[in-house]
Amino acid sequence: MRRPRYLAPWHRNLLDASDLGEAEAEALAHLRGKPAIYHCVSRIVNRDFVLGREEKEHFVKLMRSYEHFSQVRVLTFCVMTNHFHILVETPSPPEDGGRSWSDERLLDHLAKLYSAPQLAKIRWELEHFRSQKNHPAAEALRQKFFNRMWNLSAFMKVLKQRFTQWFNRKHERRGYLWEERFKSVLVEDGHAARTIAAYIDLNPVRAGIVKNPEDYRWCGYAEAVAGKKIARQGLRLVLFEKLSTHLSKQQAAQSLPTWREVVRQYRAILLEDGEEPSATASSTSSNPSKSPPKAKAGISRKRVAAILAKGGHLSEAQLLRCKVRYFLDGLVIGTERFVNGNFALTRSHFSAARSSGARKMRRIRSALRTMRDLRKTPVST
Repeated sequence: MRRPRYLAPWHRNLLDASDLGEAEAEALAHLRGKPAIYHCVSRIVNRDFVLGREEKEHFVKLMRSYEHFSQVRVLTFCVMTNHFHILVETPSPPEDGGRSWSDERLLDHLAKLYSAPQLAKIRWELEHFRSQKNHPAAEALRQKFFNRMWNLSAFMKVLKQRFTQWFNRKHERRGYLWEERFKSVLVEDGHAARTIAAYIDLNPVRAGIVKNPEDYRWCGYAEAVAGKKIARQGLRLVLFEKLSTHLSKQQAAQSLPTWREVVRQYRAILLEDGEEPSATASSTSSNPSKSPPKAKAGISRKRVAAILAKGGHLSEAQLLRCKVRYFLDGLVIGTERFVNGNFALTRSHFSAARSSGARKMRRIRSALRTMRDLRKTPVST
Protein backbone atom coordinates (compact mmCIF):
# COMPACT_ATOMS: atom_id res chain seq x y z
CA MET A 1 0.00 0.00 0.00
CA ARG A 2 1.26 3.48 -0.85
CA ARG A 3 2.12 5.66 2.09
CA PRO A 4 0.04 8.84 2.24
CA ARG A 5 1.77 11.88 0.79
CA TYR A 6 3.54 14.03 3.35
CA LEU A 7 1.78 17.39 3.43
CA ALA A 8 2.33 20.42 5.65
CA PRO A 9 0.92 19.27 9.00
CA TRP A 10 -0.12 22.79 10.01
CA HIS A 11 -2.53 22.89 7.03
CA ARG A 12 -4.45 19.85 8.17
CA ASN A 13 -7.89 20.74 9.46
CA LEU A 14 -7.87 17.87 11.95
CA LEU A 15 -4.76 19.13 13.72
CA ASP A 16 -6.02 20.53 17.03
CA ALA A 17 -3.57 22.30 19.35
CA SER A 18 -5.50 21.04 22.38
CA ASP A 19 -4.46 17.48 21.55
CA LEU A 20 -0.75 18.30 21.25
CA GLY A 21 2.09 18.20 23.73
CA GLU A 22 4.17 21.24 24.63
CA ALA A 23 6.77 20.77 21.86
CA GLU A 24 4.12 20.08 19.24
CA ALA A 25 2.01 23.07 20.29
CA GLU A 26 5.06 25.34 20.06
CA ALA A 27 5.86 24.05 16.57
CA LEU A 28 2.27 24.56 15.46
CA ALA A 29 2.20 28.11 16.83
CA HIS A 30 5.34 28.91 14.81
CA LEU A 31 3.95 27.46 11.57
CA ARG A 32 0.20 28.12 11.72
CA GLY A 33 -1.09 30.43 9.02
CA LYS A 34 2.04 30.19 6.88
CA PRO A 35 1.86 29.01 3.28
CA ALA A 36 3.44 25.64 2.48
CA ILE A 37 6.06 25.39 -0.28
CA TYR A 38 6.62 22.15 -2.18
CA HIS A 39 9.14 21.00 -4.75
CA CYS A 40 7.16 18.72 -7.07
CA VAL A 41 8.59 16.42 -9.74
CA SER A 42 6.96 14.06 -12.20
CA ARG A 43 8.46 12.00 -15.03
CA ILE A 44 7.17 10.62 -18.31
CA VAL A 45 6.56 6.86 -18.32
CA ASN A 46 9.73 4.93 -19.25
CA ARG A 47 11.56 8.27 -19.06
CA ASP A 48 10.81 8.75 -22.77
CA PHE A 49 11.82 12.07 -24.34
CA VAL A 50 8.45 13.09 -25.76
CA LEU A 51 7.93 16.70 -24.66
CA GLY A 52 8.83 18.91 -27.59
CA ARG A 53 8.37 22.63 -28.08
CA GLU A 54 4.59 22.50 -28.57
CA GLU A 55 4.09 20.12 -25.65
CA LYS A 56 6.13 22.31 -23.29
CA GLU A 57 4.23 25.41 -24.36
CA HIS A 58 0.89 23.72 -23.71
CA PHE A 59 2.03 22.37 -20.35
CA VAL A 60 3.03 25.86 -19.17
CA LYS A 61 -0.28 27.27 -20.43
CA LEU A 62 -2.24 24.65 -18.45
CA MET A 63 -0.04 25.12 -15.39
CA ARG A 64 -0.72 28.87 -15.30
CA SER A 65 -4.44 28.34 -15.84
CA TYR A 66 -4.83 25.81 -13.01
CA GLU A 67 -2.48 27.79 -10.80
CA HIS A 68 -4.93 30.67 -10.88
CA PHE A 69 -7.97 28.49 -10.35
CA SER A 70 -6.41 26.46 -7.53
CA GLN A 71 -5.32 29.58 -5.59
CA VAL A 72 -1.73 28.32 -5.43
CA ARG A 73 1.35 30.19 -6.65
CA VAL A 74 4.08 28.75 -8.86
CA LEU A 75 7.34 30.29 -7.62
CA THR A 76 9.40 28.80 -10.42
CA PHE A 77 9.37 25.75 -12.69
CA CYS A 78 11.21 23.91 -15.44
CA VAL A 79 9.71 21.64 -18.12
CA MET A 80 12.27 19.25 -19.63
CA THR A 81 11.76 16.71 -22.41
CA ASN A 82 10.85 13.86 -20.08
CA HIS A 83 9.99 15.44 -16.72
CA PHE A 84 9.10 18.67 -14.97
CA HIS A 85 9.87 20.48 -11.73
CA ILE A 86 7.54 22.95 -10.02
CA LEU A 87 8.17 24.94 -6.85
CA VAL A 88 4.67 25.77 -5.69
CA GLU A 89 3.37 27.73 -2.71
CA THR A 90 0.06 26.59 -1.25
CA PRO A 91 -1.66 29.05 1.11
CA SER A 92 -3.44 28.00 4.25
CA PRO A 93 -7.03 27.11 3.35
CA PRO A 94 -9.63 29.53 4.75
CA GLU A 95 -11.05 28.30 8.04
CA ASP A 96 -14.56 28.16 6.58
CA GLY A 97 -13.37 26.18 3.53
CA GLY A 98 -14.81 28.81 1.17
CA ARG A 99 -18.34 28.86 2.59
CA SER A 100 -18.18 32.65 2.93
CA TRP A 101 -17.88 33.00 -0.85
CA SER A 102 -21.12 34.09 -2.48
CA ASP A 103 -22.40 32.12 -5.46
CA GLU A 104 -21.50 35.05 -7.74
CA ARG A 105 -17.96 35.21 -6.44
CA LEU A 106 -17.51 31.50 -7.05
CA LEU A 107 -18.98 31.74 -10.55
CA ASP A 108 -16.70 34.68 -11.39
CA HIS A 109 -13.75 32.60 -10.25
CA LEU A 110 -14.85 29.57 -12.28
CA ALA A 111 -15.15 31.78 -15.39
CA LYS A 112 -11.35 31.94 -15.45
CA LEU A 113 -11.17 28.20 -16.09
CA TYR A 114 -14.47 26.92 -17.54
CA SER A 115 -15.90 27.63 -20.98
CA ALA A 116 -19.11 29.66 -21.34
CA PRO A 117 -21.34 26.57 -21.89
CA GLN A 118 -19.80 24.77 -18.90
CA LEU A 119 -20.19 27.84 -16.70
CA ALA A 120 -23.81 28.27 -17.81
CA LYS A 121 -24.56 24.70 -16.75
CA ILE A 122 -22.98 25.23 -13.32
CA ARG A 123 -24.89 28.48 -12.88
CA TRP A 124 -28.18 26.79 -13.82
CA GLU A 125 -27.58 23.98 -11.31
CA LEU A 126 -26.81 26.42 -8.50
CA GLU A 127 -29.83 28.61 -9.26
CA HIS A 128 -32.06 25.54 -9.56
CA PHE A 129 -31.02 24.27 -6.11
CA ARG A 130 -31.47 27.72 -4.60
CA SER A 131 -34.92 28.15 -6.13
CA GLN A 132 -35.94 24.78 -4.70
CA LYS A 133 -34.62 25.81 -1.28
CA ASN A 134 -32.30 22.83 -1.53
CA HIS A 135 -29.34 24.63 0.01
CA PRO A 136 -27.52 21.43 1.10
CA ALA A 137 -27.36 20.34 -2.56
CA ALA A 138 -26.12 23.77 -3.58
CA GLU A 139 -23.41 23.67 -0.93
CA ALA A 140 -22.39 20.16 -1.99
CA LEU A 141 -21.97 21.40 -5.56
CA ARG A 142 -19.92 24.39 -4.39
CA GLN A 143 -17.77 22.16 -2.20
CA LYS A 144 -16.69 20.11 -5.24
CA PHE A 145 -14.90 23.19 -6.51
CA PHE A 146 -13.55 24.30 -3.15
CA ASN A 147 -12.03 20.84 -2.64
CA ARG A 148 -9.82 21.55 -5.65
CA MET A 149 -8.58 24.87 -4.29
CA TRP A 150 -5.79 25.58 -1.77
CA ASN A 151 -4.77 21.96 -2.32
CA LEU A 152 -1.43 20.75 -3.72
CA SER A 153 -2.60 17.24 -4.62
CA ALA A 154 -5.67 18.53 -6.46
CA PHE A 155 -3.58 21.07 -8.40
CA MET A 156 -1.06 18.46 -9.51
CA LYS A 157 -3.72 15.86 -10.28
CA VAL A 158 -5.79 18.05 -12.58
CA LEU A 159 -2.68 19.50 -14.28
CA LYS A 160 -1.29 16.07 -15.12
CA GLN A 161 -4.67 14.62 -16.10
CA ARG A 162 -5.60 17.48 -18.43
CA PHE A 163 -2.18 17.48 -20.06
CA THR A 164 -2.38 13.70 -20.58
CA GLN A 165 -5.79 14.05 -22.25
CA TRP A 166 -4.44 16.75 -24.59
CA PHE A 167 -1.25 14.81 -25.32
CA ASN A 168 -3.08 11.56 -26.07
CA ARG A 169 -5.47 13.29 -28.47
CA LYS A 170 -2.65 15.06 -30.25
CA HIS A 171 -0.56 11.92 -30.66
CA GLU A 172 -3.45 9.46 -31.11
CA ARG A 173 -2.40 7.33 -28.19
CA ARG A 174 -4.00 5.86 -25.08
CA GLY A 175 -2.90 5.00 -21.59
CA TYR A 176 -0.71 6.49 -18.91
CA LEU A 177 1.70 9.29 -19.73
CA TRP A 178 3.32 9.84 -16.34
CA GLU A 179 5.59 7.30 -14.67
CA GLU A 180 4.01 7.45 -11.22
CA ARG A 181 2.45 9.82 -8.73
CA PHE A 182 4.38 13.04 -8.47
CA LYS A 183 7.10 13.32 -5.84
CA SER A 184 7.04 16.25 -3.46
CA VAL A 185 9.33 17.67 -0.78
CA LEU A 186 8.08 20.19 1.78
CA VAL A 187 10.40 23.22 1.63
CA GLU A 188 10.92 25.98 4.19
CA ASP A 189 10.69 29.56 2.97
CA GLY A 190 13.80 31.74 2.82
CA HIS A 191 17.14 30.06 2.14
CA ALA A 192 15.77 26.58 1.48
CA ALA A 193 13.27 27.88 -1.08
CA ARG A 194 15.99 29.91 -2.82
CA THR A 195 18.23 26.85 -2.99
CA ILE A 196 15.54 24.64 -4.51
CA ALA A 197 14.45 27.37 -6.95
CA ALA A 198 18.01 27.72 -8.25
CA TYR A 199 18.30 23.94 -8.55
CA ILE A 200 15.14 23.90 -10.67
CA ASP A 201 16.12 26.78 -12.96
CA LEU A 202 19.56 25.24 -13.51
CA ASN A 203 18.11 21.99 -14.88
CA PRO A 204 18.65 22.85 -18.57
CA VAL A 205 22.18 24.10 -17.80
CA ARG A 206 23.00 20.92 -15.91
CA ALA A 207 21.64 18.87 -18.82
CA GLY A 208 23.89 20.72 -21.28
CA ILE A 209 20.97 22.15 -23.28
CA VAL A 210 21.90 25.80 -22.73
CA LYS A 211 24.80 27.67 -21.16
CA ASN A 212 22.59 30.23 -19.43
CA PRO A 213 19.21 29.49 -17.79
CA GLU A 214 17.62 32.58 -19.34
CA ASP A 215 18.15 30.96 -22.76
CA TYR A 216 15.80 28.08 -21.90
CA ARG A 217 12.26 29.23 -22.63
CA TRP A 218 10.37 26.81 -20.38
CA CYS A 219 11.67 27.72 -16.93
CA GLY A 220 10.55 30.34 -14.42
CA TYR A 221 13.74 32.40 -14.58
CA ALA A 222 13.61 32.71 -18.38
CA GLU A 223 9.93 33.69 -18.23
CA ALA A 224 10.75 36.36 -15.66
CA VAL A 225 13.65 37.74 -17.69
CA ALA A 226 11.36 37.82 -20.74
CA GLY A 227 9.00 40.11 -18.83
CA LYS A 228 6.23 37.74 -17.67
CA LYS A 229 4.75 39.48 -14.64
CA ILE A 230 3.55 36.33 -12.90
CA ALA A 231 7.00 34.72 -13.22
CA ARG A 232 8.66 37.84 -11.83
CA GLN A 233 6.30 37.83 -8.87
CA GLY A 234 7.23 34.22 -8.19
CA LEU A 235 10.96 34.94 -8.10
CA ARG A 236 10.45 37.98 -5.89
CA LEU A 237 8.67 35.72 -3.43
CA VAL A 238 11.45 33.15 -3.66
CA LEU A 239 14.02 35.73 -2.61
CA PHE A 240 12.05 37.87 -0.19
CA GLU A 241 9.02 35.94 1.00
CA LYS A 242 10.53 35.59 4.44
CA LEU A 243 9.95 39.31 5.02
CA SER A 244 6.25 38.64 5.50
CA THR A 245 6.96 36.30 8.41
CA HIS A 246 8.03 39.18 10.65
CA LEU A 247 6.51 42.22 8.90
CA SER A 248 2.98 43.17 7.99
CA LYS A 249 2.00 42.57 4.38
CA GLN A 250 2.18 46.31 3.70
CA GLN A 251 5.63 46.63 5.29
CA ALA A 252 6.89 43.56 3.43
CA ALA A 253 5.62 44.93 0.12
CA GLN A 254 7.36 48.25 0.77
CA SER A 255 10.60 46.44 1.60
CA LEU A 256 10.73 44.49 -1.63
CA PRO A 257 13.43 45.78 -4.02
CA THR A 258 12.98 46.54 -7.68
CA TRP A 259 12.89 43.76 -10.26
CA ARG A 260 16.36 44.82 -11.45
CA GLU A 261 17.78 44.09 -8.00
CA VAL A 262 15.83 40.85 -7.71
CA VAL A 263 17.17 39.52 -11.00
CA ARG A 264 20.70 40.59 -10.09
CA GLN A 265 20.63 38.67 -6.82
CA TYR A 266 18.93 35.62 -8.30
CA ARG A 267 21.32 35.50 -11.25
CA ALA A 268 24.20 35.59 -8.78
CA ILE A 269 22.73 32.54 -7.07
CA LEU A 270 22.44 30.76 -10.41
CA LEU A 271 25.75 31.57 -12.03
CA GLU A 272 28.35 33.27 -9.86
CA ASP A 273 29.13 30.38 -7.51
CA GLY A 274 30.41 26.95 -8.36
CA GLU A 275 31.17 27.56 -12.04
CA GLU A 276 33.74 25.25 -13.53
CA PRO A 277 36.26 26.80 -15.96
CA SER A 278 36.07 25.39 -19.46
CA ALA A 279 38.75 23.07 -20.69
CA THR A 280 40.25 25.78 -22.91
CA ALA A 281 40.64 28.36 -20.15
CA SER A 282 44.27 27.54 -19.39
CA SER A 283 45.33 27.55 -23.03
CA THR A 284 43.98 31.05 -23.68
CA SER A 285 44.76 32.73 -20.38
CA SER A 286 48.39 33.26 -21.39
CA ASN A 287 47.37 35.33 -24.40
CA PRO A 288 46.03 38.72 -23.23
CA SER A 289 44.82 39.58 -26.74
CA LYS A 290 42.17 36.89 -26.55
CA SER A 291 39.11 37.36 -24.40
CA PRO A 292 38.74 34.67 -21.73
CA PRO A 293 36.19 31.96 -22.50
CA LYS A 294 32.93 31.91 -20.66
CA ALA A 295 32.83 29.67 -17.62
CA LYS A 296 30.60 26.67 -17.96
CA ALA A 297 28.00 26.43 -15.21
CA GLY A 298 28.15 23.06 -13.55
CA ILE A 299 30.67 20.53 -12.34
CA SER A 300 31.64 17.41 -14.19
CA ARG A 301 30.71 13.90 -13.17
CA LYS A 302 34.39 13.08 -12.90
CA ARG A 303 34.98 15.94 -10.50
CA VAL A 304 31.99 15.03 -8.32
CA ALA A 305 33.15 11.41 -8.16
CA ALA A 306 36.69 12.49 -7.23
CA ILE A 307 35.45 14.76 -4.44
CA LEU A 308 33.24 12.07 -2.93
CA ALA A 309 35.82 9.29 -3.38
CA LYS A 310 38.26 11.25 -1.22
CA GLY A 311 35.67 11.68 1.48
CA GLY A 312 35.13 15.30 0.58
CA HIS A 313 31.92 17.30 0.71
CA LEU A 314 30.10 19.23 -1.96
CA SER A 315 29.36 22.89 -1.31
CA GLU A 316 25.86 24.27 -1.79
CA ALA A 317 26.98 25.93 -5.03
CA GLN A 318 28.19 22.57 -6.32
CA LEU A 319 25.08 20.94 -4.96
CA LEU A 320 22.87 23.05 -7.23
CA ARG A 321 24.58 21.69 -10.31
CA CYS A 322 24.22 18.01 -9.44
CA LYS A 323 21.30 15.61 -9.55
CA VAL A 324 20.54 15.57 -5.83
CA ARG A 325 18.24 12.95 -4.37
CA TYR A 326 17.69 14.97 -1.20
CA PHE A 327 15.81 17.56 -3.24
CA LEU A 328 13.48 14.84 -4.53
CA ASP A 329 13.27 12.34 -1.67
CA GLY A 330 14.20 14.31 1.45
CA LEU A 331 10.54 14.60 2.56
CA VAL A 332 11.12 17.97 4.28
CA ILE A 333 13.98 20.44 3.73
CA GLY A 334 14.86 23.55 5.71
CA THR A 335 16.46 24.68 8.95
CA GLU A 336 16.80 22.29 11.86
CA ARG A 337 13.95 24.05 13.67
CA PHE A 338 11.62 23.77 10.67
CA VAL A 339 12.33 20.08 10.10
CA ASN A 340 12.07 19.17 13.77
CA GLY A 341 8.84 21.15 14.10
CA ASN A 342 7.23 19.20 11.28
CA PHE A 343 8.58 15.96 12.72
CA ALA A 344 6.96 16.75 16.08
CA LEU A 345 3.61 17.42 14.41
CA THR A 346 3.69 14.13 12.46
CA ARG A 347 5.42 11.90 15.02
CA SER A 348 3.06 9.01 14.25
CA HIS A 349 4.51 8.74 10.72
CA PHE A 350 7.79 7.41 12.12
CA SER A 351 8.99 4.52 14.26
CA ALA A 352 9.14 4.84 18.02
CA ALA A 353 12.92 4.40 17.87
CA ARG A 354 13.39 7.69 16.07
CA SER A 355 13.94 10.57 18.50
CA SER A 356 14.41 13.56 16.20
CA GLY A 357 13.52 14.68 12.70
CA ALA A 358 16.37 16.76 11.28
CA ARG A 359 19.15 14.94 9.44
CA LYS A 360 22.32 16.42 7.95
CA MET A 361 22.70 15.95 4.23
CA ARG A 362 25.49 13.45 3.83
CA ARG A 363 28.69 14.63 2.16
CA ILE A 364 27.29 18.11 1.61
CA ARG A 365 28.37 21.30 3.41
CA SER A 366 25.10 23.07 4.16
CA ALA A 367 23.08 24.41 7.06
CA LEU A 368 20.00 22.87 5.45
CA ARG A 369 18.55 19.71 6.99
CA THR A 370 16.18 17.08 5.65
CA MET A 371 13.78 14.70 7.35
CA ARG A 372 14.73 11.62 5.35
CA ASP A 373 18.24 10.23 5.69
CA LEU A 374 18.87 8.57 2.34
CA ARG A 375 20.56 5.18 2.42
CA LYS A 376 21.83 5.44 -1.15
CA THR A 377 24.22 8.14 -2.28
CA PRO A 378 22.40 11.50 -2.07
CA VAL A 379 24.18 12.75 -5.19
CA SER A 380 23.47 11.12 -8.54
CA THR A 381 26.36 11.89 -10.87
